[in-house]
Amino acid sequence: MATYYDQNTVLFLDGAYVKAAEAKVDLYGQTLHYGYGVFEGIRSYRTADGETKIFKAVEHYERLRRSAEALNLPYPYSTEKLIDATYQVLAYNNLQDAYIRPLVYAPANMSFNKNTASHIMIAVWEMGLFLGDKLLRVMTSPFQRPNPHGFKIEAKATGHYVNSILASQDAKAKGYDEALLTDMNGYVAEGPGANMFFEKNGRLYTPPLGNILPGITRATVLELCGEMNIPVEEKHIRPDELKQADAAFFCGTAAEIVGWESLDDTRFPLRWEDTLGRQLQVAYKQKVTEATRTEADMLAAG
Repeated sequence: MATYYDQNTVLFLDGAYVKAAEAKVDLYGQTLHYGYGVFEGIRSYRTADGETKIFKAVEHYERLRRSAEALNLPYPYSTEKLIDATYQVLAYNNLQDAYIRPLVYAPANMSFNKNTASHIMIAVWEMGLFLGDKLLRVMTSPFQRPNPHGFKIEAKATGHYVNSILASQDAKAKGYDEALLTDMNGYVAEGPGANMFFEKNGRLYTPPLGNILPGITRATVLELCGEMNIPVEEKHIRPDELKQADAAFFCGTAAEIVGWESLDDTRFPLRWEDTLGRQLQVAYKQKVTEATRTEADMLAAG
């Protein structure tokens, strides 16, 4: 069982810094009962010069705000103040390479009426790569991503992740490392907690927005493709087409960039070291740590 805190861990809760072991949550809260809350997954890194840097902090906290607004959760919080609070929480816990979890959750409310207030928590902990650092055996999941007409699919909402948990647990129970979910039309969507890209003939492809979470790491990969002159196209993809790819990878804040070995036991032919995904993996590591290319290559190799 993972350990996220101990008796000395400090978190940010509604404007105060408190011991995690002493923090309390209302058992009648709407978020606990109905999955009605929003959150973010953010990483901080020890940079090459020894400083602590939260990667794309503004983008993450602005998405948190948009998620809360999409779900009609009150959000009186300032992005600037939340970023300052996050750096303070990292300092209190003496962490640089860390995973950061802000959560906006609702008060006690067993009705479906709008809340007039909300709570916010920011926790940090040490975490390795969410999906590990080896190539993944991926399985096309029988679970589909939620219909975007049934949810605000662009919001990073707590309740949405029941779908992710079920798909991931199912894949692992069947001997795979992770799941790949399709959308309601049978097109490739994303992983349980990461977006995906595939390579074919020196070009990258990725599902378009609409039925996927608009990932911040996904956007970073697209930025890097522009900087590195890697051609990339957003398009609808069938699982059978994906199995004809040269290579594929997941990307996300927790996962960073991690390559696939196979999909449904169909192996991808390119060696990971020869793929565009590997080039992007190194470039991403260089970007988040502000390291040299050689240092980033070593870090990406684990």
